[in-house]
Amino acid sequence: MELVETARSETAQLAAALARQRDEIVASSEFTSGDDEHDPEGATIAFERAQVQALLRQAHDELAALEQAAERVLAGVYEVCERCGGPIAEGRLTALPATRICIACANRM
Repeated sequence: MELVETARSETAQLAAALARQRDEIVASSEFTSGDDEHDPEGATIAFERAQVQALLRQAHDELAALEQAAERVLAGVYEVCERCGGPIAEGRLTALPATRICIACANRM
């Protein structure tokens, strides 16, 4: 459970930092012309905003997956592959705390 909690904490911190970064980009774009097509900075701001928004979505998805991992820990099935029912190696769980499948099943995808 400690592994999952650590990953959740780190991911929550990342999500908060990305949200702040997104908010800063949005705030700074209020001072631009709003004409992304003709303003050389407009395209950069739009790209940065889209990039940060995508990273923030990924962080939220990872938080949801880690929440499910915490539920699997409590249910006693955290180290059990959802596909084959075999064990998930400790190294895989260390690298990917939210994983639900063993390496053999992952390789078959």
